[in-house]
Amino acid sequence: MALEKSRNLFKKFSDPLVSKLEGVNPATLTWLTLPTGLASAWLMMEAGTGEQGAMMFVGAAILMAAAMALDGLDGNLARATGNVTRWGDYLDHTLDRVLDVVWILAIGYNAVWFGHVELAWAAAMFAMFGSYLGTQAQAVAGSRNYGGFSRADRMVLTLVALLSAAVMAYLDSDGWGVWNGIEINPISMIIAISGIGGIYTFVIRFIKARADLQSLDKSKPLSTTKDKDTVDERPK
Repeated sequence: MALEKSRNLFKKFSDPLVSKLEGVNPATLTWLTLPTGLASAWLMMEAGTGEQGAMMFVGAAILMAAAMALDGLDGNLARATGNVTRWGDYLDHTLDRVLDVVWILAIGYNAVWFGHVELAWAAAMFAMFGSYLGTQAQAVAGSRNYGGFSRADRMVLTLVALLSAAVMAYLDSDGWGVWNGIEINPISMIIAISGIGGIYTFVIRFIKARADLQSLDKSKPLSTTKDKDTVDERPK
C-alpha cells in the first residue's frame, strides 16, 4: 500500500545518520530493536488512566517509533556499507515477527483499556497469516509480496491509536460506547484493525502469489527426475 512508499522517504532522511554509523555492525541495530520494542510493549500493557497512563502511552509510542527507526536503519546501513548478509535479513524478519505479535498481545492484555486476551491472540494470529505469505513468497519466488494491509500500515495506525489513547487517558475521557461487552476506544479499534487487516492481507497475498507462481512455473518449470533412469546399476 501507499505507506510502503515511505521507505524511500525514510532512506532520504536517514542517509546523513547512516554515514555516521559506517563503523557499526548492522546486526547491532537489528538486535537493539528487540529490547526497545519489548520496553514499548510493557508500557502498552501497563498503561492505565489519568496523567500517568497518558505518559505511559506516549512513552510506548516513542519507543515503538524508535524500534521502527532502528528496523529501517539496519538495512540502509547494511546496503550503504556493502554488508548485506542472508543472516542479517533472516534476523531482521524474525525480530519483526516477534515484535508484531508482542505488540498486539501487549495491547490486548491491557485490562484497563481492553482485556479480551482471546481476541488479542486471534488478531495476532491473523496478522501473522498475512506476514507469513509475504515472506513465503520471497522464499519461493525470490520477490517480496507487499500487497494488502502492510506492516508499515499497521505500525503507523498503532502509533495513532497509542497517542489517541494518551489523550483520552489524560482527559479521563470515556470510550465511544460498548459493543458485545467490548468498550470501543483506540486500543480496541487497533486490535480489530490488526485482525481484519491480517485476514484481508492473507487473501490478497494468496491470490497474487498464486498468479505469480503459476506464471513462473510456466516460464521456468522446476527440474524433475521423472524421465531419468533411476535403476540401480551397481554390481550385484
